[in-house]
Amino acid sequence: MAGVIAIDGPAGAGKSTLSRLLARELGYRHLDTGAMYRAITWLAIERGIDLNNEEALTELARETEIKFLPADSNGVCPIIVNGQDLTNEIRKPLVNKYVSLVARIEGVREVMVKLQRKMAEEGEIIIDGRDIGSRVVPNADLKLFITASLEERARRRFNELKEKNLDLKFKEVREEIARRDKIDSEREVSPLVRVEDALLIDTTDLSIEEVVKKIKTIIDKGESNG
Repeated sequence: MAGVIAIDGPAGAGKSTLSRLLARELGYRHLDTGAMYRAITWLAIERGIDLNNEEALTELARETEIKFLPADSNGVCPIIVNGQDLTNEIRKPLVNKYVSLVARIEGVREVMVKLQRKMAEEGEIIIDGRDIGSRVVPNADLKLFITASLEERARRRFNELKEKNLDLKFKEVREEIARRDKIDSEREVSPLVRVEDALLIDTTDLSIEEVVKKIKTIIDKGESNG
């Protein structure tokens, strides 16, 4: 069985949900690296830090303590930032809007990647994000690139936000995801890419249960990168 599984993909592809379910099935830990960048973004907004001030944001990342608690009954690992539970706060629309701007900063990524690698050292972990297979754990036992059409990703995110009683129009959600795709794929530092040895899984027409089953089959057959 793969000891370290790297899952990459664009916004709204379902990486975090998939990773949580798969981690539960395999008895693995789950590390949502996107939550870490969201946490820094939330802190920056709260403190009124200019999101174009790379030096200030890098220093903020350096001084911030981030921990993940064991998964709850829903498979969600609460994120504790400087002693405060920000699990729900970091998922709000304002953070969605600006997280890609913060995540593209080299200094911030260096701090986060160092922490992510440390968390991965014990193995038996599923890590999801944008640069997991390319930078964080390039020697992962299994690399997956999860994607879906823009329309489907926007639909999923729209429904997710509706469930949280957040009033947004579908067009706004779609435009926001398209904007994040552009920033994530074109940024100079650790852009979103599918590495050559990552297996591509298009989830557009698949349920989350079908995707989990498909990946478990891949693992059972030993179709890893090692």
